[in-house]
Amino acid sequence: MSKKAPAKEFPGPGSWLAGEVGRTDPGSEAWSLMHWLMVTNKQRLFAMAQEFELAPQQMIALRMLGAGPRKMSELAQALFCDNSNVTGIVDRLEERGLVIREAAKGDRRVKLLVLTKEGERMRIEITNRMAEPPQPIASLSEKDQRALRDILKRAVADVSDDDAAEALAGKAPVGAS
Repeated sequence: MSKKAPAKEFPGPGSWLAGEVGRTDPGSEAWSLMHWLMVTNKQRLFAMAQEFELAPQQMIALRMLGAGPRKMSELAQALFCDNSNVTGIVDRLEERGLVIREAAKGDRRVKLLVLTKEGERMRIEITNRMAEPPQPIASLSEKDQRALRDILKRAVADVSDDDAAEALAGKAPVGAS
């Protein structure tokens, strides 16, 4: 009988991703810190979804529908899940009166997902909450927050609207072209 290797613990940001594999280049360290912030704030996202009585996937679907009506298959691709999973997500949003299915102009067989007024109201409320920075960023000085913002703006300055749309649709990561 073989023994299981003890699970590694990665408690702090310095030992996350790059630190775990010994990468010390600034880009890897910066990406590791951003990833650590996202992962350690996942609980915040789940708690927010609970407050709205939504599953996290439903909350993200509402956010994505804010860009306008979408086909179910497009939403599935953007959420990185099967069409059958999106059907369940959308069914529950529809039951809550947050989305409706409408026939697409030109092809009534195609159904588009559209936010209702209540769905748009909830999407805006969720967006406002999600836009609040997590504590590690909020606790930085205003000068540091500006510097962080400006650096990240430079990092994405060359991302076109088309590339961003492709990435948000789940078709290709930003900068993959």
